[in-house]
Amino acid sequence: MSSSARSRGESVIQSKGKPIHYPFWFGGSASCCAAAVTHPLDLVKVSQVRLQTRTPDGPRGMFSTFVHILKSNGFLGLYGGLSASLLRQITYSTTRFGIYEELKSTFTTPTTTPSFPSLIAMASTSGFLGGIAGNPADVLNVRMQHDAALPPAQRRNYAHALDGLVRMTREEGPRSLFRGVAPNSMRAVLMTASQLASYDGFKTLILSRTPLDDNLYTHFGASFLAGFVATTICSPVDVIKTRIMSATEREGLARLLGRVFRVEGVGWMFRGWVPSFVRLGPHTVVTFLFLEQHKRVWRVLHGEGEESGLVV
Repeated sequence: MSSSARSRGESVIQSKGKPIHYPFWFGGSASCCAAAVTHPLDLVKVSQVRLQTRTPDGPRGMFSTFVHILKSNGFLGLYGGLSASLLRQITYSTTRFGIYEELKSTFTTPTTTPSFPSLIAMASTSGFLGGIAGNPADVLNVRMQHDAALPPAQRRNYAHALDGLVRMTREEGPRSLFRGVAPNSMRAVLMTASQLASYDGFKTLILSRTPLDDNLYTHFGASFLAGFVATTICSPVDVIKTRIMSATEREGLARLLGRVFRVEGVGWMFRGWVPSFVRLGPHTVVTFLFLEQHKRVWRVLHGEGEESGLVV
């Protein structure tokens, strides 16, 4: 490996000898931008009841679910629950990205960057905290998206995210806001470790082993691979999380897992992997593309340029 490739792989540029510290909210902002772009895919995935809950009268595939929502609710129906999705990004993604970047910046020196195992540990910690912070919005997000696939008489019809939070608290008690917090936090740990840490790992690998520079092509490739890894690792937890949060009655995690294994075997773990990747893959790509542009604009506005300071 050449010295130039090694320096690009480490993303270390020492003209000023110190890391660039980006705002805490960048990850949340980038995730909100991505959510606005990919929300219809998220809605169709959650509403595809056949793949995860097997109700007898639901649409059978992604395309039929897409058509069902269009016929029932029109084009704007594809953006049902967008306010809850944005609230989730503001709480969950801001927390996990912000803490991850803060930890990464703290443990970065002018000459070294954190190892990949260290990145996984940092991402796991930030993901756990993000999962707790974002759980109320996550419950609300799943419910508002799931409404489009339910018969009119069974819909909750939350007007918007704040209305949903108030009604959930009033009608079901404050504990309803943290329904499924255990599997959701577990998923957040797996998601953040497999998404954020793997993105940094793939980006470093691409920069060090290929002729590509730190540009849009590198960001796209690393984020696409990170989306693939995250979908595969998180698929089992995703299925369980959706079932718990969309349920009308409380059921313990152990009891639910026992029933699912007994009825469906091990196949349930990757049921819906394709629609999950169709949703998570683009969302991961768009999130990191927006995040990298946030950082690029920040460097330019603060006179760092493209080759000043330590980019972490």
